[in-house]
Amino acid sequence: METKELLKKVRKIEIKTRRLSNHIFGGEYHSTFKGRGMTFSEVRQYQYGDDIRAIDWNVTARYSEPYVKVFEEERELTLMLVVDVSGSEFFGTTTQFKKDTVTEIAATLAFSAIQNNDKVGLILFSDQIELYIPPKKGKSHVLRIIRELIEFTPKSKQTDIDKALKFLSNVMKKKAIVFMLSDFMDDNYERTLKIASNKHDLTGIRVYDVHDVEIPNLGMVPMRDAETGDVSLVNTASKSVRNQYKANALRLTDYFQNTFRKSGAGSINTRVDESYVKKLLGYFKQKG
Repeated sequence: METKELLKKVRKIEIKTRRLSNHIFGGEYHSTFKGRGMTFSEVRQYQYGDDIRAIDWNVTARYSEPYVKVFEEERELTLMLVVDVSGSEFFGTTTQFKKDTVTEIAATLAFSAIQNNDKVGLILFSDQIELYIPPKKGKSHVLRIIRELIEFTPKSKQTDIDKALKFLSNVMKKKAIVFMLSDFMDDNYERTLKIASNKHDLTGIRVYDVHDVEIPNLGMVPMRDAETGDVSLVNTASKSVRNQYKANALRLTDYFQNTFRKSGAGSINTRVDESYVKKLLGYFKQKG
């Protein structure tokens, strides 16, 4: 991708997602993800309605009038975005690719985080760790993350969620807010998810296309597996073929939802042609 075209895409996503984070998600993000506690800020004169338990008796005795301690929330949180860049993300049959929706959601969350002075980091994964950007603050750092989400070319097209979760647990020693964005066309990650969710505030966002779940009756058509590259003729006119395709998709969806629930992690399902804004807002309000 040429530099001019890349910058244009970054700018377009920045304008759209910053507007969302400024007007919608900033406050919801702040109220949903609390800081590590309250830290002492200052002492001021007692005002009517103040909690008497906050009175600083030493300062009160010194000045012969009541003074209270003022505390403020100690935030300094870290947001980690763990993003699937395998071949199946480059698929879409309606408005855009799954990858494009994932990029918009990740950018919205990142801008919401820096608006609250939190650090943001990024892990891109396929069946290996493709890229790790350590958490930092600031707009320029978030713009770098968006650039990588737009133009990064993975070495592999396959998926290994278990490996991504292991890397997350190894690299993030302190508790973080973690959003994992994928179509979750994988299984066998229950154990590592439980370990990660015990340590971090973890949410899985499943971004999928309508035809990930159902294929239309198009007769005999060649289909390419986005992750293996294998091409095979599929008789979509066969009801049993369509049912088998749907059953496998629903199995992976159930595995995603049940595994995240059992592990104490949050989960969101959003289709590329749906409003992810409503899904995120509803999740934040429920979680808060």
